[in-house]
Amino acid sequence: MKRYRVVITPYAAENIRQAYEWLAAENPTYAAKWLTGTREKILGLETLPESHALAPESESFDCDIRQALHGRGTPWRIFFTIDGNIVHVLHIRHGSRDYWLP
Repeated sequence: MKRYRVVITPYAAENIRQAYEWLAAENPTYAAKWLTGTREKILGLETLPESHALAPESESFDCDIRQALHGRGTPWRIFFTIDGNIVHVLHIRHGSRDYWLP
């Protein structure tokens, strides 16, 4: 099975940090579980990233933007692109937020 290298952009890393800090202020136990689950979901992109659907926002960008969903109810959306054998994680946002625009 082909393996991809997963690269988290600084913008996505900042999204994770901000979301974690907000969640930790509200519910520290959930924040820790969220962070672990988000990390696992991102690292899981090293295999079969093409199995994730194109994000609706993809039409607004110059390249295909895919999304991996994480969580129950209204899930978090992990946006990424595939470039050769590299997966670039671009942005992470809660599913209840408006669409991501360039």
